[in-house]
Amino acid sequence: MSGQKQAEDSIISSSNVYENDHEGGTSKEEVEEDHSVFSMKNALWHGGSAWDAWFSCSSNQVAQVLLTLPYSFSQLGMVSGIVLQIFYGLLGSWTAYLISVLYIEYRNRKEKEGVSFKNHVIQWFEVLDGLLGPYWKAIGLAFNCTFLLFGSVIQLIACARIWSFLGLGMTTYTAWYMAIAALIHGQVDGVQHSGPKKLVLYFTGATNILYTFGGHAVTVEIMHAMWKPRKFKYIYLMATLYVFTLTLPSASAVYWAFGDELLNHSNAFSLLPKTRWRDAAVILMLIHQFITFGFACTPLYFVWEKVIGMHDTKSIFLRALARLPVVIPIWFLAIIFPFFGPINSAVGALLVSFTVYIIPALAHMLTYRKASARQNAAEKPPRFLPSWSAMYVLNMFVVVWVLVVGFGFGGWASMTNFVRQVDTFGLFAKCYQ
Repeated sequence: MSGQKQAEDSIISSSNVYENDHEGGTSKEEVEEDHSVFSMKNALWHGGSAWDAWFSCSSNQVAQVLLTLPYSFSQLGMVSGIVLQIFYGLLGSWTAYLISVLYIEYRNRKEKEGVSFKNHVIQWFEVLDGLLGPYWKAIGLAFNCTFLLFGSVIQLIACARIWSFLGLGMTTYTAWYMAIAALIHGQVDGVQHSGPKKLVLYFTGATNILYTFGGHAVTVEIMHAMWKPRKFKYIYLMATLYVFTLTLPSASAVYWAFGDELLNHSNAFSLLPKTRWRDAAVILMLIHQFITFGFACTPLYFVWEKVIGMHDTKSIFLRALARLPVVIPIWFLAIIFPFFGPINSAVGALLVSFTVYIIPALAHMLTYRKASARQNAAEKPPRFLPSWSAMYVLNMFVVVWVLVVGFGFGGWASMTNFVRQVDTFGLFAKCYQ
């Protein structure tokens, strides 16, 4: 079991991780990774390789929102739906890269000060606090926790390979089932593809896609679980490219088959024919949601444990009891809202826009606003954008675009649609069904 213990220690090791990784030599973590691959316990519960992180990012980036993308296409139209998926996918990969850079910078500075992160999981609000101060900590904590509270569909924190692998298999099956089933079914009689019809529908669909590719609110936690966190910036992009192979074919095929009928069906399953294949997809997505829900709450657990001083407690029973105040509000909200399509758009406009796009871009600009910070940066600008000025311009574009289009127009449209859904279903409608 010594190899297992070493692998676990490497996840929270000292700055030697960064020195070996930066210099490109064969590090201790690479050797440990080879040994730990034969450990069943490690494979099930505690991976830290690049593959583990890729499985985690890929399997949880879309989740239930996969079922609402055809609905978004009916609001946007085919061309806008495809273009915005690619645009927000790349934009999300860029801001995930910014978060990874800030994590590396924060950890590098702290470890130079002799700070140890053994038995402590670094989180996004702590990165903001260490780099920019307590006000940014409060902002990051508020947006991130609220996003995770309402989303509860994001990442697996510990990069647990078996669960990530299963989740990826489930979403892959569901996506290709949707595409193939729609093509076999063919177009319904008199199908119409008239979107976009109204601005409120257009921006609602756009913010749902923004939400789709904004699933990296726990990027820092995933990086912290990795043996070589510097690889994350490549991993997330590869995960996004894989997700394109799921979202684009499925959404396009279902919209092609059913057209404007999707405007009244935010869940694509409701239109696809009832077969054993569809039943399997429904079951797999339900299982995937339960798995993802359990792990998606983990960042909230960590925050709550730190607030009440139980983050270092080793008693599983006490920690389970302490986490109840986190779980109960989530279940309550899930019960009273019997629809999730409009919720995705509302969360995307009001929370994801800041948590995933605006705050990381602003934080990166402010962290490296001084020449000394740029000179001593742990991560230099990427090869395809080697100038700090170019990075500043790109980050400003992200801030302005998401603030105006995502939060501004998207917030207006999403809340209008959300209120309409509440009026239609009733706030506590699901409780009385």
